[in-house]
Amino acid sequence: MPRTDRFLAAERFDELRHIRAAEPHRIARALAERVRRPLLSDAGRLFIVAADHPARGALGVGNDPMAMAGRYDLLDRLALALSRPGVDGVLGTPDIIDDLALLGALDGKVVVGSMNRGGLRGSAFEFDDRFTGYDIPAIVRDRLDFAKTLVRVNLGDPATSATLEANARAVSAAVAARVPIMLEPFLSEWRDGAAANLLDADSVIRSIAIAAGLGDSSAYTWMKLPVVDEMERVMASTTLPTLLLGGDPATDPDATYAAWEPALALPGVRGLVVGRTLIYPLDGDVEAAVDTAAALVHAPSNA
Repeated sequence: MPRTDRFLAAERFDELRHIRAAEPHRIARALAERVRRPLLSDAGRLFIVAADHPARGALGVGNDPMAMAGRYDLLDRLALALSRPGVDGVLGTPDIIDDLALLGALDGKVVVGSMNRGGLRGSAFEFDDRFTGYDIPAIVRDRLDFAKTLVRVNLGDPATSATLEANARAVSAAVAARVPIMLEPFLSEWRDGAAANLLDADSVIRSIAIAAGLGDSSAYTWMKLPVVDEMERVMASTTLPTLLLGGDPATDPDATYAAWEPALALPGVRGLVVGRTLIYPLDGDVEAAVDTAAALVHAPSNA
């Protein structure tokens, strides 16, 4: 994961700090002037890099529990990823998106606002996934293109009912504003005092069934789903457009790419959302990792 070179000049961060302290109104201006693009590529595909983990207190990558703690390093990695052909956009919380807007990294990109980050990693209230980030009015205000929520369903935790209700309200608000919203559903449980997602096909299918019914309309609902065994059966359980979740970094990148490739070709799959796996690759080569994933998403056979 270590990197010795930098994509952005240090002066860019000097300017960023100055604006935040002395001219914060320029954040709204940068977002208002951002050049937008159609949601999907001409081939109907979408490749998004994700960076909403820190707001949930999840800073670890692999064996390094503080890998994402360096904000300048994270922004540099994201700006590099967004500069690569085939990367369609970024998913983040307001602090990340505001920084990237000031750095001029969002022109011509799909920008996804992350909404519920309140279920902090490792907390006793982790399944109380409160909406502490964007809401739909803010996404409209900032001219973002997409909304995203996390829908973890723990049948043994009462906090799940409030989470489901809040997600349903978010879906309904997105429909009213005509904002696409991707739901990231899991069946989950407490395991040895920690939150754990169930990653078998039956559990993923049940989570889809629950999430797809949230809100007063499904017209703008997308799914964000993990790649698991029997993905053909998983994708046969929904008509909703789906982006695949890249998941946590694996020890074998080639095996990870090999798992994504057939899943990306399934009917209903529109692309990929990946964060730490590509932004913090094991060999530190962000550019190569991002380019490999982009080639998989935009392969002519997946069009």
